[in-house]
Amino acid sequence: MFTPRELAKQNGKATHADIEWLNQLIGDWQLIADLVFADLVLWVPAKDGGFIALAHARPSSAATLFYRDITGQSAQADWLRAMDEAFESGAIVDVKHPEALDGQLSRLAAIPVRRKLSARSEEVLAQPIALITKHTNLADAKAPNKLQLNYLAAGNDLLHMVTEGAFPVQSPKTGSRRGAPRANDGLLRLNEDGIVQFASPNGLSAFNRLGIAGELEGKSLLESAAKLIRGGFQVDESLPLVLEGTAPWRADLESREGTLSVRAIPLKRGGERIGALVLCRDVTDLRRQERELITKDATIREIHHRVKNNLQTVASLLRIQARRSESEDARESLNQAMRRVSAIALVHDTLSEGVNQDLNFDEVFDRVLMLTSEVAASSNTTVRTMIDGKFGMLKSDLATPLAVALTEVVTNAIEHGLADRSGVVHINAERKPKSLNITVSDNGRGLEGGVVGQGLGTQIIRTLIQGELRGTISWMSPADGGTRVVIAIPL
Repeated sequence: MFTPRELAKQNGKATHADIEWLNQLIGDWQLIADLVFADLVLWVPAKDGGFIALAHARPSSAATLFYRDITGQSAQADWLRAMDEAFESGAIVDVKHPEALDGQLSRLAAIPVRRKLSARSEEVLAQPIALITKHTNLADAKAPNKLQLNYLAAGNDLLHMVTEGAFPVQSPKTGSRRGAPRANDGLLRLNEDGIVQFASPNGLSAFNRLGIAGELEGKSLLESAAKLIRGGFQVDESLPLVLEGTAPWRADLESREGTLSVRAIPLKRGGERIGALVLCRDVTDLRRQERELITKDATIREIHHRVKNNLQTVASLLRIQARRSESEDARESLNQAMRRVSAIALVHDTLSEGVNQDLNFDEVFDRVLMLTSEVAASSNTTVRTMIDGKFGMLKSDLATPLAVALTEVVTNAIEHGLADRSGVVHINAERKPKSLNITVSDNGRGLEGGVVGQGLGTQIIRTLIQGELRGTISWMSPADGGTRVVIAIPL
């Protein structure tokens, strides 16, 4: 499978602007395929002549003619005459006689693709940059009904806009607002004055469910929706322009009955506006779910904030108790407990500021080092900490035990490795796709007899790294002195 960028470069003449235009066309042309009840294939000229298929859109409103995607293939010989004529003349070529394709009768049309010189210019390149072939399945051909006639007219208007460089619509607000709804969700056609000329059954039902009673055809869509707009709901400032069909944007129309996503596509012919298509889709359930998610996110953040406050209160009580303790051992134990609780509080504090359960552990660890600076001050030593590498984003269930474990490791390096002396604690973090490797080293006295102590801090570190994080940890004393702790955690 070729990417559009790779295929567009096949002819050797495609510019960056051409590629971007074709990418935007591919993003919007499913609508045209649904409206004209036909397969659409986008072609670019090949270096050695002929055309190469860049993309393929099947209609959701009719049976496809191509059961296998033809992207990357060359155009069939019997299509080239019409395609060459359309590309050279810059006009749509509609082949009158049907042809057989995979045993089914079909009709071919070739539509040249032009683009504007820039998003701010109305000037259009004289030479087409690509071609669209429309392949209509005639196997199910029958007398079209009102809906089909209006769909075909709207689709053909959009294809003419493609030849004039007017579609896809270029607008500063188009990019973030293009896409759904689709034609089968609901479609209305407006004239240049915003009067509804046609409303599909699904489109009419969608507006009726919203609270707009009766027929829409022959009425101004904006005036019909005016009562809903004045109903006290927050209104997107672009909504009136969308309902008039003058702005190529998308907005939400809300009422007490629900929410309708509305997208307008102005129709032009020869640079003059001839009306608009308005696509609509009932998104009541979707918007309700989004609001529930926002509420849940806010609730979770508030819980983290309260947990952080409670933990900080506990840490403060431990600090007060340590200061009043007469026993040196009790004071040290209380201070260690205070640091552990504070490390957990840091994680909850960070989670309370974000919108998801992932956090930047580099920020957390910077604050962890601030906790350990108190250890250095109380141990009458000057310690410089150095950090290499990045921890990256971690989930909260990993961040909490890791923060406590690293607090213990760095604290041990300061209290025992660098006791009564100045030195450096070096932390290296190496983030890989499936693992996080951390090395904490100091230039202190090293392990006594090369044996790791069995104190409470060491037990906590082993429990968190090996039990909670399913990782490995090892201590060693290098030949040049000091202590090195190596931690590996699977992600």
